[in-house]
Amino acid sequence: MPFSSLVLRMLVMILALAVCSDHLLAKASTREGVYTAEQAQAGATLYVNSCIECHGATLRGSEAGPALTGAAFWDKWEGQALGVLYQLTASTMPVNDPDGFSAEEYAAVVAFMLQQNGLPAGSTALVASAAALTPITLQASAEPVRVASVASGTSSSQRRVDAEWLSYHGTEASLRYTPLGQIDRNNVERLDVAWRWFSANHGPQPEFNYQATPLMVDGVLYTTAGRRRDVVAIDPVTGETLWMYRLDEGARRGPRVNSGRGLALWRNEEATRLILITPGYQMLAIDPETQRPDPTFGVNGIVDLRLELEERFEIDPASIAVGSTSPAMIVGDVIVVGAAFPSGAAPASPQEAAGNIRGYDVHTGTLLWKFHTIPQGDEFGVETWHNNSNAFTGSAGAWSTLSADIEQGIVYVPVEAATGDVYGGHRPGDNLFSQSLVALDARTGERVWHYQMVHHDVWDYDPPTGPILADLVVEGREIPAAIQVTKMGFVFTFNRLTGEPVWPIEERAVPQGSVPGERLSATQPFPTRPAPFEMQGISADNLIDFTPELRRNALALLKNYTWGPLYTAPSLVDENNRGTLFMPGVGGGANWQGAAFDPETNIIYIPSTSLPMGIGLVKNPPNTAFDYAMAPDSFVVHGPDGLPLIKPPYGRITAIDMNRGEHLWMMANAATPEEIRTHPRLRGVEIPERTGHGERGALLVTKSLLFAGEGAALYGGQTGGGRMFRAHDKLTGEILAELELPAKQTGLPMSYAIDGIQYIVVPIGDTGHPGELVALRVRR
Repeated sequence: MPFSSLVLRMLVMILALAVCSDHLLAKASTREGVYTAEQAQAGATLYVNSCIECHGATLRGSEAGPALTGAAFWDKWEGQALGVLYQLTASTMPVNDPDGFSAEEYAAVVAFMLQQNGLPAGSTALVASAAALTPITLQASAEPVRVASVASGTSSSQRRVDAEWLSYHGTEASLRYTPLGQIDRNNVERLDVAWRWFSANHGPQPEFNYQATPLMVDGVLYTTAGRRRDVVAIDPVTGETLWMYRLDEGARRGPRVNSGRGLALWRNEEATRLILITPGYQMLAIDPETQRPDPTFGVNGIVDLRLELEERFEIDPASIAVGSTSPAMIVGDVIVVGAAFPSGAAPASPQEAAGNIRGYDVHTGTLLWKFHTIPQGDEFGVETWHNNSNAFTGSAGAWSTLSADIEQGIVYVPVEAATGDVYGGHRPGDNLFSQSLVALDARTGERVWHYQMVHHDVWDYDPPTGPILADLVVEGREIPAAIQVTKMGFVFTFNRLTGEPVWPIEERAVPQGSVPGERLSATQPFPTRPAPFEMQGISADNLIDFTPELRRNALALLKNYTWGPLYTAPSLVDENNRGTLFMPGVGGGANWQGAAFDPETNIIYIPSTSLPMGIGLVKNPPNTAFDYAMAPDSFVVHGPDGLPLIKPPYGRITAIDMNRGEHLWMMANAATPEEIRTHPRLRGVEIPERTGHGERGALLVTKSLLFAGEGAALYGGQTGGGRMFRAHDKLTGEILAELELPAKQTGLPMSYAIDGIQYIVVPIGDTGHPGELVALRVRR
């Protein structure tokens, strides 16, 4: 049944019940205190345990679920009946266990949502009845976009392919660069929409946070779409759907049910294969000629990636909550696969499957090797795990994209934190190879070198993207480099063949904590070049100061937290402390959008955000065997009167000359958001025209320009997301042109050329606006 029809039927049912109900609330609006604070607190616990994975730590949504707070939420729900929201929540959530809560628990979750949207609590609890809630009013808009007229009189077989896009980041080196320059500063103002491709009919429900970036191979675009992760072939000139393949995995699912971020490609002179990792963590090799899986790959065309993942203890592979949103990396004839697990803020147990990195034969799907990200036996790094914790600790997977030096046969793996993200008392030691960049021989899986960027992590500072592989010239020396951007706001730069730092990295003393059982590392690595690209740590100097009163209020808020420099330790929540305030927060800094690199100038461009977050721990938390875990709602930190806690910019683009390790320019990533510009506390106050916003806009570098969107803010971010797509001067950051997209940028842009015409394709979407691909070209 279409989603809209389902909602309509539910609405009719609710209204019918409302007519008969003797218990209608007298309240007319959610602004009048329709829930209690105790009810919202109970809902917070349920949210952390069952909802945070899909809807995010800040309720801003993720690739798996829509936003439940902020502008994106109210665009959809403003003016609707609270009963509709309650009924939709109670009948469809959690996605893996609908009807899994009691009616009172669903009411508590809705109360928590209202609280997080700044609505006041009252003295009467929210009634667990859709009919009774229907008279209470919650608060929606959209804009059409002109499409340029583009006609093609030639068939796809007659076209000349001038430039392809063969990997998620363009090449295995993760540059996000194309040498195309047909779109330049002289014609970019005529950039317009050539075609739009819609994903709405893929999957059982529309997907709004559409993050897939297409490949362009042999004159055809290939992408994934919908929550089943369908494989779709698209005409790159007209946007016509050419064919699609759909695998129905039934009830099998991973932690994130979405379209993923795209496909991987293997190609030789005789054949082409599109490598798909499904939401249920199965791998297929799709033959574009037959438009079906290769039956000789795996078992009946499928490799079950849950098998052979964990061998330390008995575990039913079907019970492992594991998947991968990112595409695989292919080096020669080897497919290298990472793993992603559910959020580790409050995991059920210290024992969990490990995210070992594996290599598979591209022709047969046979497992060739496995690299233990948590070392075993006498393997290198086992001494960094104390109390036998390497025997049971899990995660330490690679959820982000990988990079590869094809000529050298080396794959570069950014390994995430071990279980759990914010408390490490059950895993004493530095915990190799968590939070490390690991270089592996792609043929054998043997370690070439590694560098751990965070020792014994308790801040969820995962390396969020594969490193950029580039050839630098530093003080006259040519250096084959691996450049790793991080959530912490650091850029780590290594010789990619040896692992030797290009510039010194110093081990510096960091604050120590007081949580019982936790033993933090006494030092952490600090690169000496380049300087950080983000604000690090919390100090009085970086608090909001638009007015003296706002600054005083911000200073007063700090009294409720533990705070200090980068790597200030998580703390226990009590009546005097809400936890540790830290920055960058768990989202970074940099994140999965990575960075872009111009190999002609060796300038790196980094999109990042400045968002303080909190880590507060509670003892003996419910529903987990951990001694301590994240307190409900401690991630979310509000500034005075709903404004950001810190000074702008809230999001930025930073350009760094990587030959010298010196910053060239930095600029805010967007105009000042309306919610700040029109805030009543700022009436008559002069504020910057461009404060930026709390979302990273993904970048693309071409021979002539730097392109940047504004992101979607459907996952994390206090402010952010927008429809503007801009062209910048690469050397100065000057904005040369801007185009309003039909919706917000949700994925990374890519570019290709057909018959001498350059196209740029941008994934877009928004709450209530199902995902699309929008192709741009210069208007004739």
